Amino acid sequence: MDLSVIILSRNEEFLPQTVDDIFNKATGNFEVVVILDEKYQELKPRPGLRVIMKDGPPGLRSAINQAVDAAKGKYIMKTDAHCMFAEGFDEVLKADCEDNWVVIPRRYSLIPETWERNFSRPIIDYEYMPFPFRKLTSVRSGGKWYERAEERKELMLDEEMAFQGSCWFTTKKHIRNIGGYAVDTATGDQFVLESEELANKTWLSGGKCMVNKNTWYAHLHKGSRGRGYFLNAKHMKRQRAFHIDFWMHDKWPKAIHKMEWLVDRFSPIPTWPEDWQDPKHEKYYLESNGLL
Repeated sequence: MDLSVIILSRNEEFLPQTVDDIFNKATGNFEVVVILDEKYQELKPRPGLRVIMKDGPPGLRSAINQAVDAAKGKYIMKTDAHCMFAEGFDEVLKADCEDNWVVIPRRYSLIPETWERNFSRPIIDYEYMPFPFRKLTSVRSGGKWYERAEERKELMLDEEMAFQGSCWFTTKKHIRNIGGYAVDTATGDQFVLESEELANKTWLSGGKCMVNKNTWYAHLHKGSRGRGYFLNAKHMKRQRAFHIDFWMHDKWPKAIHKMEWLVDRFSPIPTWPEDWQDPKHEKYYLESNGLL
């Protein structure tokens, strides 16, 4: 088995359309593993499709880990349950993916009612990790890097610092080597910063996060639509504070690089001041968020 496409679903309206699209567009040897978190959803049986119920309470990180455990493919592609894909996306992504890479297709917005790309919204090729030592007022963790996209528009396969998390492609070997997703009392199992965790573990362990503009996916822009994995502001703030401390103070034991190395590689980064290592920034962050 070359590829396992894993889909996490919790009350997802467009899961059937997403599964259909993968089977219609993928051209290689693949399977689709749908892990249902909390509630059962009916899907049309077909060869190559496995539907499993998640073990334990609802949680995004543990759901990804369980789906990876169940996957049979050399490669893993995780996607949200509300996405459409380019023809042959799987073969394009396999062709340019080293063992320790995470590869992200070019991202469009999806019009779900007509199941087509929304060309009125911007294409997303690059994102960055915003400067973390700030007042935590938003659930958003990433920033769209349009300046980098313009400067590097001729590069069809290129490094990127961070990504959204709605679709990523890597090897099962890499997921195993970085220890999968952390799920414990400190980090929790919430829908927050899971893409940052994968990106940072990849870069700091010697791998790369790459955008492949030779293929694409279209992701539902939810707007006022509900989310399958809900956002709990209280839990998110606690988890965000844990991750900021974890990455900014270089606490991951498998890292061969420090955060300073990653920042230097992509500098200048939007929102990051030149004196980002000055203790005053962390002091402001702790005081403004009531963490002192």
